Amino acid sequence: MTGVDLAEWNVAEAAPSWLAAPDLVLHAAAWTDVDGAEANPDGAERANVQGTRNVAALGAPLVYYSSDYVFSGGKGSPYFESDPTDPLSVYGRTKLAGEQATGEQAWIMRSSWLFGASGHNFLRTMLKLGAEREEVTVVDDQRGCPTYVGHLAAATRRIVELPFGIYHVAADGDCSWKEFTEAIFEQAGLSCRVRAITTAELNRPAPRPAYSVLRSEKPETPRLPHWRQGLRDCLDEIERLGS
Repeated sequence: MTGVDLAEWNVAEAAPSWLAAPDLVLHAAAWTDVDGAEANPDGAERANVQGTRNVAALGAPLVYYSSDYVFSGGKGSPYFESDPTDPLSVYGRTKLAGEQATGEQAWIMRSSWLFGASGHNFLRTMLKLGAEREEVTVVDDQRGCPTYVGHLAAATRRIVELPFGIYHVAADGDCSWKEFTEAIFEQAGLSCRVRAITTAELNRPAPRPAYSVLRSEKPETPRLPHWRQGLRDCLDEIERLGS
């Protein structure tokens, strides 16, 4: 297995000549700054759309990690693979266009609210703020499925044994960002209070879907553990890593 990071290959450009033709590509490179995409749509498109075309040009079967943000959130009930897409934001539109750029040899894995033991993500931010502050404000009118990347990685191994296509792979259960934050603090033993606010009060540049719970209508799709189990497993991983 060969890992290629941004310093070695910016996927917005053609693949470097030294990169050997792979048997399989896990395409996790993306512009993920949702608000930043509104200010720089060309940058988001280069990364998420042209970048995917460049990865697909390697000619190998690929796994494309996509997002619940390809939906508007107006349905009010779980989204399935056959539901029509209707992204609200530049980020959502470029991720959807990236799906369409994968070609015919692709497994498209739509997931939701990813968090992990390393890198920049909501869980890591809340752990830091919860240790520093007495209170944080978090939106309580968006619902989704917080998904631990360790569980998503395990599911990827099973996805590549299935036919090419779109698969919704997200944690079981759903919650709001406020409820997720409260669970983070409870599990981490932090006494920080959580005050609910609305998305309108937060006033971020990019619109978000109010309800983006993902479920699969395909019986062969791997089912992930509940998001609370994902939270426990992730906190255990952080403890093991000492980070």
